[in-house]
Amino acid sequence: MALWLLLDGNNLAYRAFYGMPELTRGDGFPTGALHGWVRGLWMLQDMEKGAHVVAFFDLGASTRHEKLLADYKAQRKEMPQPLFQQLEPMKRITKLLGINVVERQGVEADDLLASAAHQLAAKGEEVLMVSADKDFGQLVNDNIKQLVPAPTANPKLGWKKLDAAGVKEKFGVRPTQIPALLALTGDTSDNIPGLDGVGYKTAAKWLEEFGDLETLLRRWDWVKPERFRPQLQNAGEMMKRNLELVTLQADLDPGPIKPAKPDPAAIFAFFEEMEMKRSLDEAKKRFS
Repeated sequence: MALWLLLDGNNLAYRAFYGMPELTRGDGFPTGALHGWVRGLWMLQDMEKGAHVVAFFDLGASTRHEKLLADYKAQRKEMPQPLFQQLEPMKRITKLLGINVVERQGVEADDLLASAAHQLAAKGEEVLMVSADKDFGQLVNDNIKQLVPAPTANPKLGWKKLDAAGVKEKFGVRPTQIPALLALTGDTSDNIPGLDGVGYKTAAKWLEEFGDLETLLRRWDWVKPERFRPQLQNAGEMMKRNLELVTLQADLDPGPIKPAKPDPAAIFAFFEEMEMKRSLDEAKKRFS
């Protein structure tokens, strides 16, 4: 049984960008995120020695989500220009390091990652989804776990591996109830509106009592506090839409998910091109 690290590329790229100072090449091209990205990849490979690694990136907007909600993620600011400039070089060095990159126009990386996780787990492989995104908690089972990076603001807290018990401790619900939890609360990061005044604790309490979203909506007149009953009585259509939005699609064909090999000569040339001396020195230690 092999171990696979499935990386949420955009999530980790932002972390690399905001976790590093503004470094540049001699001509002014930004390299801070590249430094953080490469350092993060090597750290993960050292943490989970022998694991196969695949990185998943968004490529344009998600057609599936925008059909359901035109304003999906509409409130998000554009990617900072210095990070945008480093994104393609980031993917290039990832491939050179022997890590496959998966992306597809119009399909959210989360759905591709979810599909790959299910595909690998069905073969008996062990999967670690590497992301701080709460959506991935819904996939956690005996073969699939989530590896959550340390908070950028407090890296001393360290990385945390979530199994089913960890998801329950963090969110108050089982992994399979995460979509219902997010449907009720909404998700401000994706511009998905939830019920007014309903947070994780309230939603988790309801799901603990009623078991699932369908039963909760059917028995809205039993819900406490009573002030939420009018909202729940008329929330059927919104909850149905929200549930589709927050449930990861795990039945796609992510393409061939297979191990790759690094290209040391090309890696050295890349770091020389980007004037990343420390990374070049480290690469020579690892690949010479």
